[in-house]
Amino acid sequence: MNKWTVYIADDQTLFRKGMSRLVRSFKNVAEVREASNGQELLDLVSDKRPHAILMDLEMPIMDGVEATEKILAKYDNIKIIVLSMHDSQNHIFYMIEAGAHAFLLKNAEPEEVEQAIESVIEKDFYQNEIVSAALRNVTRSRKKVDSRPVFQNQAVLSDREKEILILISRELTNKEIGEKLFLSEKTIENHKARMMDKVGSRNSIGLVKYGYETGLIT
Repeated sequence: MNKWTVYIADDQTLFRKGMSRLVRSFKNVAEVREASNGQELLDLVSDKRPHAILMDLEMPIMDGVEATEKILAKYDNIKIIVLSMHDSQNHIFYMIEAGAHAFLLKNAEPEEVEQAIESVIEKDFYQNEIVSAALRNVTRSRKKVDSRPVFQNQAVLSDREKEILILISRELTNKEIGEKLFLSEKTIENHKARMMDKVGSRNSIGLVKYGYETGLIT
């Protein structure tokens, strides 16, 4: 397994330094770099692309929301893990729509931080309870506001693609999904690419969001 490069963007020096020491201790992490704001982070990314970024939302000069949007617009293979003290479901849902691959609170346990990094790199997303709750609750509230049927959207995915979507929501890797469905890993990758194109999502967690919105995932 190749070792990973992880960047940490946070304007609180003590927190950033502590998180940096923690991430350096993870067995699969080879390099950690730090930025105190979104602009510094963009400069780091332009110099060397990381596998994943731990991103604070509130930072001076350029906040984490803008930095996430700019980075993913140019480098869609970088995984963004939001690390914030704000657990507002609207914050979580917005960042998922912006393309973030995971959302952690700053009081997360070290084991969860390591698990999230590994999951977004290997599986494209990490779904914990706060993300699941945000997807369920925000999509439900949207349905109450706009009750118009979405029959066309529900019919976008084929039966095979719906089957793959369910397995994605269970956090299986492409290889694991392929083994369950007796398909090659490359075939699963192609299916996922078509699915993301159909529903307009940037990554696997966007597909899961679509699943909640359409009732394919409950």
